This record gives sequence, structure tokens and C-alpha cells, in this order.
Amino acid sequence: MDADFYPPQSVARVKHVSADQTTAFLELRNGNIATCTTSEGFHFERGDIVFIDVDNNDISIAPDELWDEESWVGVVRLLPPGQVVIDIGGRLKVLDEPNVIDLREGNTVKGYESRGITEVISEDPVRYIDLPAVDSVTVEQFKASPDGALSFDDFGGYPEIIERAKELIEIPLERHEALTKIGARPIKGVLFTGPPGTGKTMLAKIIAHRADAEFYEISGPEVLSKWYGQSEELIRKIFEDAAAQERAIVFFDEMDSLASKRRDDSHEASRRIVGQLLSAMGGFTADTNVVVIATTNRPQDLDPALRRPGRFDWEINFPMPNMEDRRAILEVSARRLNKGEDLPHEEIAEKTSNWSPAELVAIWSEAALLAVMESRDAIFSDDYICGFERVAQHRKRTSVSGSGIGEE
Repeated sequence: MDADFYPPQSVARVKHVSADQTTAFLELRNGNIATCTTSEGFHFERGDIVFIDVDNNDISIAPDELWDEESWVGVVRLLPPGQVVIDIGGRLKVLDEPNVIDLREGNTVKGYESRGITEVISEDPVRYIDLPAVDSVTVEQFKASPDGALSFDDFGGYPEIIERAKELIEIPLERHEALTKIGARPIKGVLFTGPPGTGKTMLAKIIAHRADAEFYEISGPEVLSKWYGQSEELIRKIFEDAAAQERAIVFFDEMDSLASKRRDDSHEASRRIVGQLLSAMGGFTADTNVVVIATTNRPQDLDPALRRPGRFDWEINFPMPNMEDRRAILEVSARRLNKGEDLPHEEIAEKTSNWSPAELVAIWSEAALLAVMESRDAIFSDDYICGFERVAQHRKRTSVSGSGIGEE
């Protein structure tokens, strides 16, 4: 047999043979494709491994073992006529149905790029990654035990916010049956909006303690999982567990990082999580005594579907504290401290316009350090004023980047 080869190689794999068997395309070891022609006709098929004898211009069949081809493993998803749709690590591939292997949907199969499916290695689908199970133990990790020593008296300032929170959260939890008898639409979701450090998380924990409610604390980034479907399963399990309690609060911090607006270019995982949240909140029955609280300082970024009736249709805004609020916060946060004399709360409150509660509380940490450095076991006015000055300097340094001291 006379043949022309380019470039010459010793072993190759047949990629294609023309219908008249006179032209063959061979895949070489380096990935290039060589063309081989003959007038006598080739007697091999696609996928065959061949020897190439360049000196004698000859091609002959070689053992398959000489071509070290990497196999793949996939799961049969569909069986359209004459074809097989395989899921290979999340990528779908359409192959010709093998003639000598019986397949059904869900089979785990082994195959090669050149030969297609070669064997069934399991009758059932096998996961490529053994995902951590989402079970009751996982859910327990999100249950927080609110500090029983805290009460509304420890909150400091914001009297209107406290009263509104009692109306929207505490009373519906404690008097759920009475509201049900009246036929009122239950309050399912309350959105806490406002800058970081304004006490949103603290107030939610105080309400949970007063109402004797199970408290699930979830940070937005904390519930996100890189595994497909696991984030939704975790959210579903948490809501199922909460619905089984006599009363419960499911608290989402940084909700905007978890359920932002769905757009055409949104990541698929984000779309699924928003859908799961909508489904979970929409699945509450009349007997479900659960209130969902979410915090965000960017309410405009939340998916609009979450703001519709029956979801987060109630909102409590936490602004920066005014003069009276700041004085109350300073007084309340100093109750458990050793103080050597009356402290100038009024003076500090006047100087801290636009400070968050977390920044105000940070003054006491600095004041305590100063007192200890001077070998005192109580905070005095000088410590207090110097503590304020240190925090003020820190605020000034960080204002360039727009960051504050405290987080909730």
C-alpha cells in the first residue's frame, strides 16, 4: 500500500475515515492531525490505534494499550433514540448509544473520547464529590443562645425602635394564637435597615430572649456553599427546624450579600438562594410561629420579590443616634463598669455627632486600657475623655476608606 504521511509518527489514533475509505485523519501524540491518503482503501475505523511505518509508507492496526488515553466517568441523564446524554462532572456530553451495552438513566459509566462508553461501573449515580451532609447537627450550629443577662434596659437609646420591634416581633410571637383567631395576616418578615454598628443584632437577640424563642443566627456569607444545591438545602433545613419550634426567630445578617437583586447576569447560585428563601417564607402555615429578621445597610440591593407582602414587608430603620440616644447609650454601656466618679456623659454625647453605638461603646475599651496602665481599678473622667479622643482619632484615620470601628 502506497501512502503519503505528514508529519511522520510511530503511533496514532484514527479520528475519521472518509466514506470511500481513501482518506484517513490521524491524531498524533502531540495533538496534531495528520492526513493519510491511499487508492487501495483503509481497513480501520474511527478510534483504532495504528502503527505508522514511515520508511515503508505503511499503516497497520496496533494494540489499544499503546495509546494511553485517559478515561472519564459520567452518569447517564437521558436516553434519546440512538443517543446517550452523559453528565461528566457537571458538563453534559451527547454520545452515540453503544451497541452491546444496556443502559438506563442513572447508570454510572466509564468511557473514552475515542471509543465512547465502554462499561457500566455502577447501576446507580455516583457523586464526584462526597458533599458534607446537611443534617440536624449542621442546623444546631446556627442556633444561638441569647445572653439572658441582656434586656431592653441594656440597649440604650432608640425608644421608638424598641417599641416598634415589640409590636412587630415580640407580640406576634407571644400572642400568636390570639392573632390567628382574629384572622390577621401573620407578620413573617421584618427588615432591620441602617448603618453597621447600630445595634440591630443585639435588639434581635433581646427580643428572642424575652419571647423565649429559639434563635437562629445566620450570616449571609456563612450560609453560602460552593457545592451545587447545598446552600438551598441548608436554608430549607433551618426553616423546617424553626417551624417545629413553639416559637422561633430566624435572623439573617448581611442579607444583601445573600439575596441581592436577580438580574440577567446574576450567578445561578444567587438565583437559587433567593428562590429558596421565597419558597421557605411562602411555606409558613397558620400554625407556624416564626418571624424572620434580616439586616442590611443596602435595602435597595435586595431582590424586590423579598419586599412583597408576606415576606419582608415590614421595616425598622436604625439611624445614627441623636444627642439623647448617644447620652443614653453611654450611660447604659457604663453600668457594669467600675467608675470612680460621675462621668461627663453629656459632654461626650455632644462631641460624638454621627457616631454609631458601636463606636460609642468602643470609648470604654480605650478608657479601661488607660486606667489599667495607670494602675487604677476604676475609670475616671480623664480616662473617659482620653478614651474618646483615641476613638475619635481612629475614626478620622479610617474615614478616608469609609470604614468604622464597630460591627454588630
